[in-house]
Amino acid sequence: MIKRILKFFFKSLLIIIVLCVALLYIFDYDYILKGVRVVYMTGHTTAYIDDYSYFDNRTIEKGNATFAWATHPEYNKTQSTDRLNTINKELGTVAFMIIKNDSIWYENYAEGFGIDSKTNSFSMAKSMVTGMLGKAIMEGYIKNLDQPVGDFLPEFSQGLAAKTTVGDLSSMSSGLNWTEHYTSPFSITARAYYDPNIRDVMLGLDIVEEPGQKFEYLSGNTQLLGMVIEKATGKKLATYLSESFWKPLGMEHEAIWQLDSEESGMEKAYCCIASNARDFARFGMLFKNKGMFAGEQILPVEFTELATKPRFEDGQMYGYGFWLSDHLDKRIFAMRGILGQYVICIPEDNIMIVRLGHNRGQFVPGESFTEDFFVFIEEAYKMLKNAS
Repeated sequence: MIKRILKFFFKSLLIIIVLCVALLYIFDYDYILKGVRVVYMTGHTTAYIDDYSYFDNRTIEKGNATFAWATHPEYNKTQSTDRLNTINKELGTVAFMIIKNDSIWYENYAEGFGIDSKTNSFSMAKSMVTGMLGKAIMEGYIKNLDQPVGDFLPEFSQGLAAKTTVGDLSSMSSGLNWTEHYTSPFSITARAYYDPNIRDVMLGLDIVEEPGQKFEYLSGNTQLLGMVIEKATGKKLATYLSESFWKPLGMEHEAIWQLDSEESGMEKAYCCIASNARDFARFGMLFKNKGMFAGEQILPVEFTELATKPRFEDGQMYGYGFWLSDHLDKRIFAMRGILGQYVICIPEDNIMIVRLGHNRGQFVPGESFTEDFFVFIEEAYKMLKNAS
């Protein structure tokens, strides 16, 4: 009797599973199956910092000449504060750096991660894509920030879409019908992460609000911007990033950029560059130093200044590809990823803070950042003060 019941149960369960899979394919949600395989079947509940191994990737090549970071005379001579230790442990920080005067002043790694370890950038990649936009303008591939997106993507050349500019994409003000939702497997954000053809996904979207009027953070904007840069330059994004920044900045390691599918696919422009803390820091340093690196003007001064100040006067702390803050009455700009990935730049004090890890804290009411962002800044300054 029990054997018969168990047989019926497993047979019914199998039928339900087959039916669910069939429905996913029928209604074009089969990308969810990849999400289940990559996330839940590996013991996770969301994307994670070393998930790149489950995706196809394209290499971002480094050059022959590498830039060796200078270490500060006081390198690692000051201990981290108790508050910093606590939050790093609670949120699973795997890399934490303080850079003073372009020299590494403090550096610490955890959980087996180290100087050479790759972790997912998540949305810090958006800052890099904006940098690529600046380079494409500098090299004449794109006229300026006001050039219409429709010049490169004909699908966006009618109605409101025809008013959308490349600058609107970079500054998160396109009016795109995209919902930034990270937990629902049926959201457009989840589809973009797991669908095997991200170009088709993006070209199926519309501009539904007047572009260039207000800030609304949408990852789809950066994906469209990546498609614009790809079309304008005639190069894969990983190739153009390598030529424009990875090689000129003397990155110590090759990086990889997640693709939507096989080698012929497209990079997830809005996220997912796997690299290490030191090389991520170099990109922030380029903007902190107004586009100058090793005596060469890699990006125009005007572009770096524009990218790191607010576009709109509505209280939203976002420029072009960079998050902004005035914490401690400082002018701060930052690259930011969803799990608390940060390259925080404070030009007036020539300080940078880099943090990579598994989780971030809760958003502070009325602020654009989570609590950990402010703690990292405050405790870094305490450490620097203790050393003086």
